[in-house]
Amino acid sequence: MSRLTGFFILAAVLLSCSRELDEAAIGNSAGNSPAEETVSHGLIVLGDRLENPYTTENIRDAYVSLYPTKSRNEIETTHLYVRFLPGNETEFDLLASAGLDLVDYPLDYEILVDGDYYHDPSIEEDNITWQYAVVPAGFEFPDIRYEIIDECFITENDPVSRASDDGIDWDAVEEQAFRITGNGDMLQPAAKGSRTKPSGRITIVDEKANGGKPFGVAGVRVRCNSFVKFASAYTDRDGYYTIPVKFSARLKYRLVFKNTKGFAIGFNLILVPASTSSLGRGPASGKNYTITKDSDRKLFLRAAVNNAAYDYISRCSADDMNLTLPPGDLRIWLMSSLSASSAVMIHHKVAVSHPLISDFLGVFASIIAFFAPDVTVGTADMDDYDDVYRAVCHELAHCSHFSQVGKDYWNRYVEYILRSYLKSGGSAYGDGTGEYAGYCEIGEMWAYYLESVMYQERYGGSLPQFGTGYWFSPQIFRYLDDRGFSRSDFLAAMKSDVTSIDLLRDKLIASFPDKGEMINQVFLRYN
Repeated sequence: MSRLTGFFILAAVLLSCSRELDEAAIGNSAGNSPAEETVSHGLIVLGDRLENPYTTENIRDAYVSLYPTKSRNEIETTHLYVRFLPGNETEFDLLASAGLDLVDYPLDYEILVDGDYYHDPSIEEDNITWQYAVVPAGFEFPDIRYEIIDECFITENDPVSRASDDGIDWDAVEEQAFRITGNGDMLQPAAKGSRTKPSGRITIVDEKANGGKPFGVAGVRVRCNSFVKFASAYTDRDGYYTIPVKFSARLKYRLVFKNTKGFAIGFNLILVPASTSSLGRGPASGKNYTITKDSDRKLFLRAAVNNAAYDYISRCSADDMNLTLPPGDLRIWLMSSLSASSAVMIHHKVAVSHPLISDFLGVFASIIAFFAPDVTVGTADMDDYDDVYRAVCHELAHCSHFSQVGKDYWNRYVEYILRSYLKSGGSAYGDGTGEYAGYCEIGEMWAYYLESVMYQERYGGSLPQFGTGYWFSPQIFRYLDDRGFSRSDFLAAMKSDVTSIDLLRDKLIASFPDKGEMINQVFLRYN
């Protein structure tokens, strides 16, 4: 068994150690897509290699066949189709930070079975696979292993290719290149030399909100491509997108779950920061897609988590909840075999630096810290959007807390959770005794309180009693909330020096001395 595989087994234990879904701990109160758009998951299965119509030579041949009296010198390489093999997470990050649109599968192969990811069989499973990209012809390559696959001519808005147009119909040239390379069947019959910018709307349904009407999948990336010509755009808050590049052939569409709010949803059991979901082929004019709980399950869960996280981060603004934002570059994993969720913050160097774990990971600690999660959402028992919403609100409440207190504080929090889990044989929260229990008490009463109030604000009804049956007491925050305190008042008091319930009480009294008696009474009542 590889060390990395061993880590995933360890993670299955560690990452199930927060936000238990024990109903006894809750208080006494309360696809409409056509067949061609079928979503598929797992490993992409490749077929034969296809001839790339966008190579410089193929575009030249197409150009000459349409304009035999004109010079072939009009066609000069504008882009390079390349692949990179990052040797470690630093090199991977360097490519991503250079603005390259990286994909993990070759763009010039037939896809027999579409899926979420591809891993080259020549690359060991613990290593990063080849990353494919299209770069400008003058691109300065970093000191990372790479191979140039094809020199290409991609005409979209390229000033060099437009400098001496002289009546050239570049749309027709591109279509001719498809025909002479045997790919004419991919062209849209209606195109007739007129390319279009794909646009559309990606929506999701929450049956318990918005009157059951679809609303936008917000801030997610829509990627489409035809061979090496590919482009992407982010949806706005209402799910609308417009791809900034024109196409004439039918396209492969994918959702890439890397959000404009600074988080990514991952975990395909491979080394990629953000999961993708294939939406199948669609016209060059664009694609609309509505996701419901009856749609593909993985797609529904990813989109629901995406929207819940987008909503939480948006609501942290000063004119709304006024909360500290979760850290940037947040990594969220969906764990389909688990029911519990967590905010273990591994990508932000928590846990992997702890002696309980770092000795086991050894040299793999750094790569795990780079690719592994900050938040895990256990989806085994989640069937409805509201199940996802409350879990995400809970875990991102922890992330806001983490932003204030830092790694050392969180290492102690995780240690308490892990030791309690191992000691009890399955109870993450333990019994409230032992070293660092105060870290857990403060963190969980805050997260369950915020989960409850955000749930009520979205779905209405009475305030849910989430977490009120445990040994810690989110009721304290609920009581103070009813008497004029804001959720930002609570979080502001939860600094790194507040490591016990008594210290939290003292901090609140110091901040609000005129309400000291009331604060003291409620802490005595529930503690």
